[in-house]
Amino acid sequence: MGYRRALSVIVIVAVLNLPAYADRGSQAYKQGVRAEHEGNVDAAYGYYKTANTGTPNNPKYFNAYMRVRQKVSTQHIHNGQTLRNAGELQQALTEFQRAMEIDPSNFQAREELQLTTDLIHQKEKQKNPPPKTDARLAKMAAEVGEPVELQPVSTGPITLKMAAEADAVYSLIGKMAGINVLIDPDYRPQKIKVDLNNVTLLQALDMLRLQSKTFWRPVLPNTILVTADSPAKRKELEQNVMKTFYLRNVSTPNELQEASNVVSKILDVNKVQLLQSQDALIVRGTMDQMVLVEKLLANIDKPKSEVIIDVTVMEVSRTLVRTLGATVPTSAAITYLPQVSGGSGSGSSGGGYTATAGSFGFTVGGATFTALASDTNGKVLQNPQIRVLNDEKATLRIGDRVPIATGSFSSGMVGGGSVSPLVSTQFQYLDVGVNIDITPHIHGNGEVTLKLGLEISTVTGESNIGGITQPIIGQRRIEHTTRLADGEVNLLGGILEDSETQSLSGYPWVSKIPILKYLFAQEDKQRQQSDIVFAITPHVIRAPSVTEDDLRLVNVGTGGSVELPRNTTVPAVAAAQQPGNTQPSPAPTTPGNAPAPAVPATPPQASLKNKTGAGR
Repeated sequence: MGYRRALSVIVIVAVLNLPAYADRGSQAYKQGVRAEHEGNVDAAYGYYKTANTGTPNNPKYFNAYMRVRQKVSTQHIHNGQTLRNAGELQQALTEFQRAMEIDPSNFQAREELQLTTDLIHQKEKQKNPPPKTDARLAKMAAEVGEPVELQPVSTGPITLKMAAEADAVYSLIGKMAGINVLIDPDYRPQKIKVDLNNVTLLQALDMLRLQSKTFWRPVLPNTILVTADSPAKRKELEQNVMKTFYLRNVSTPNELQEASNVVSKILDVNKVQLLQSQDALIVRGTMDQMVLVEKLLANIDKPKSEVIIDVTVMEVSRTLVRTLGATVPTSAAITYLPQVSGGSGSGSSGGGYTATAGSFGFTVGGATFTALASDTNGKVLQNPQIRVLNDEKATLRIGDRVPIATGSFSSGMVGGGSVSPLVSTQFQYLDVGVNIDITPHIHGNGEVTLKLGLEISTVTGESNIGGITQPIIGQRRIEHTTRLADGEVNLLGGILEDSETQSLSGYPWVSKIPILKYLFAQEDKQRQQSDIVFAITPHVIRAPSVTEDDLRLVNVGTGGSVELPRNTTVPAVAAAQQPGNTQPSPAPTTPGNAPAPAVPATPPQASLKNKTGAGR
């Protein structure tokens, strides 16, 4: 008795706890739906993850978990980008790490995490520069690898009005800034008139270069060389530098070659070497060209745009069948049945028989009455999700591969035996089912142009051709191009098939009489309806990244040479009046109407880097 009571208690406890375990995933899913409706995607992600972990075989929980995982990961990426733009690098790094934890396959999160990590390392490196090595080779390599920097003694504003030969003007400006000026012996200076008012050293040298048709370049930190501006002299004297540019977003050799062509044609760089194994370009040119190559590659080396396309295929079919009436006999058979009678007779002949007339037998088939109605409804729903890069074709096949005979085949007799037609027949396989081909093009405003090929095919029958049974394939296909906004749904409907068949079998004339016709005939009606709707929804997860810096105009020089403009910042005159500086005073006019140069009493030391490296 006690044993039964204990067993009953165990069964009751198990029954009471069973719904709790069974509903664990359902409860978490409901909480996730509620959190998502409230806009709390982080909480929704946690609930959906719990539901999917508790019931891993439930496709509803899995789909919700994967969908919200993508959404919450993208949200953390946007938060990180906002923080990084505000200078909060550590907080931004935390957001990108969270995005990677949620969705390790998110390429954008990985890229943003790496970029932020590099920025943090650069910032730390600036605060704590690495110790300098005393190794001779390392020191020489460091010196060789850097262009010459021009270091004038004075960075004060320059005001100069004079008419003289160009070499004399160069020398005077050099004395005012505290630099040496070397003139190429092949250069034949011409007399020019300059009028400079409150300009920097680089501005003064640039204006003088334009007037005298010369170019200069630094040869030492305090010395420049001036020569005539000609292609031969530039090739002979202009300083060249070399750099390796590693591209992070190329995926094919054609893309690397395209980047090389852009650099060569736009910036007139003739020495570009491709390093396909490293996705890199090794470029040699002037310092001006190298700066512009850096700028140009930063503009074009962007991650490819990417889109997720939700494809929903809905097929609704209905079949109506009605059979009503009698199946009456349509033929009869008449059979002659002879009748034979026997008897006895007298005489030596013994007994005998007497034949009489027979009869006819009629055979009539049976009749049946049928009253049948059937209504069949079917629904097929498929919801695949495709993730594809910009301008790349995505292909989805759901179904079977059906063999189709191709080529020539024949059967016959060879050597007294038959030859199977399969001996000389080739086969190819066709994809039968749901076939989707999509090529997206993502625009800068978040819209997507989709080139679509959607097909639903089925095997509807068979046909014998030359002794080989071939399948008959029915298909419904759409091919078109459309442009959609991010999240916009495009419904492709109207693939409607409606067929109706009606047949009547029975006795002539009588089968036309209302009501009575069902006693002497049978009526069969069939109606089949099938409707297919495609729903296409694009979701842009990485749009083209175009910043204000990418859109601004860049001065690249003239049509004959690539040159960077000088810094146009003009030092304020008041700066020269600060303590420690002496404002230049008017001086007597020198020959050529040029005032005598004034040098500050305490010239500040400054490092003025020639941006071009090759000079002007």
